[in-house]
Amino acid sequence: MNDFDAQKLDWNKSDGLLPAVVQHWRSGTVLMLGYMNLAALSQTLDSGKVTFWSRSKQRLWTKGESSGNFLLLKSIHADCDNDAILVTAEAQGPTCHLGTVSCFGDASAPTLAFLAELDTLIAGREVERPPGSYTTELFASGLRRMAQKVGEEGVETALAAVVQDEHALLGEAADLIYHLLILLRARQLGFAAVVATLQARHTARQ
Repeated sequence: MNDFDAQKLDWNKSDGLLPAVVQHWRSGTVLMLGYMNLAALSQTLDSGKVTFWSRSKQRLWTKGESSGNFLLLKSIHADCDNDAILVTAEAQGPTCHLGTVSCFGDASAPTLAFLAELDTLIAGREVERPPGSYTTELFASGLRRMAQKVGEEGVETALAAVVQDEHALLGEAADLIYHLLILLRARQLGFAAVVATLQARHTARQ
């Protein structure tokens, strides 16, 4: 990220402070709004931890310096007028001091963002293997069993679409997606890789 040109931003427009919107890099959830000056942006790029200029403390402030809930930098983008900053980051715990994921409330997350959250949860389960977890049992069962479960859920989803009501179809579809995420993770892949494949196909067909 050190190749981002901080000098291209219009620092003079707002007396050296630009609004910086922080977005979760996987889910797209807007986590918070802060303000950066050139020093804060430079420290963010150098340290990899999102840093702001605190208007109340009148100093540089790294998010999470007290709580440990850092925002780990993934990317930085300028808007079309070069007077606002979009930061994507990996959140290390709740972003808001009230304990919520977002300073705008957890309800502010896009509906489909939960797929990214679920994918992250499954990735954690693969590493931690907590006892009593169904996800742990699936990982322990081996790749063939996980693939078999996806096949079973696929058939059940197709049958529900033909002979059952919408509630049953949604339930089976949810089971299918969950087991597919498990199978992908067992092959060291994530849902983001599937989305990237779909995007590449879409782009190629335009």
